[in-house]
Amino acid sequence: MTAMTPVPELFREAVAALQSVRPRREVLLEPMRAPQRLAPWSYAVSCEVSGPADVLASGRLVLLHDPDGQDGWDGVLRLVMYVRAELDRELATDPFLPAVGWSWLTDALEVSGASWTALGGTVTETSSARFGDISGPARTDDLELRASWTPTDAGLLPHGQAFCQVMASVVGLPPVGVTLFEQRQGS
Repeated sequence: MTAMTPVPELFREAVAALQSVRPRREVLLEPMRAPQRLAPWSYAVSCEVSGPADVLASGRLVLLHDPDGQDGWDGVLRLVMYVRAELDRELATDPFLPAVGWSWLTDALEVSGASWTALGGTVTETSSARFGDISGPARTDDLELRASWTPTDAGLLPHGQAFCQVMASVVGLPPVGVTLFEQRQGS
């Protein structure tokens, strides 16, 4: 695209929809520099959230738009999500963790009312041990969730809400309006 190429209306609508997402107070969303080589038009937000057991997660949601579409997209818009979270050792050894991690995304998309096609991704568990000059915690365990899907239209508010819900689920936040016993006032 040249500097004189006008921004497509569909892309403007999609960006405006993502900018209208109002996450719960524990979820911090901020615009970030989007990748430039994946599609002619792109927009991205970063996210950080901390859960009740000091579980930290970070992520990003990238909107791509190619007016000509791309192989595998099944449309002209594509959302790409990346989430990384620290895990406690007990959860990291759960053999069902990958399936549960994937269900956080699919459930959030369904509950939000998002409409999509061509959903795919991976859930990766990693364990690391540090030694020598970079020694630190004896072991750390992480979860990475990578996914992409094609929204069926520019109404991306439900997709943005689903992304925020995935972030909340990854760190173990209860549903909005539910208080964990450890968080009750006066106990």
